[in-house]
Amino acid sequence: MTRRAPPLHRSDYRVFVPITTRWADNDIYGHMNNVVHYALFDTAVNGWLIGQGALDMRAGQIGLVVETGCRYHGEMAFPDLVTAGLRVTHVGTSSVRYEVGLFRNDDDQTSAEGFFVHVYVDAVTRRAAPLAPALRSVVTVLSADLTGG
Repeated sequence: MTRRAPPLHRSDYRVFVPITTRWADNDIYGHMNNVVHYALFDTAVNGWLIGQGALDMRAGQIGLVVETGCRYHGEMAFPDLVTAGLRVTHVGTSSVRYEVGLFRNDDDQTSAEGFFVHVYVDAVTRRAAPLAPALRSVVTVLSADLTGG
């Protein structure tokens, strides 16, 4: 049996995005449903990219998710304040691996850690395309000091 990796800490992430939970995020078990975690990952990364001027869905290049995963360490529920920690662990010619840690309230350890790989494509042809310069610049900031980038 493989050992389960311990939760990561805030210091393992480069940028932080606060996200307010909603009443509808709780499920019948009284905690945040697992599918909500994936929505928070998407919201944190894409919201941050848009805020940095690196993502404009009308500009011709979009990111398609080709791989994703999540590891859960603790429960979260409404009305918790979630902070998403962002980092990038790989930047390729047309792909980026984003990693997101979700922190409950003021906790220093993650409640959940997720990742997804985006392959950036031409919005019309859906063919892989090299990262736009603005996007490459922004994702490089997320990888600095964490991956030697």
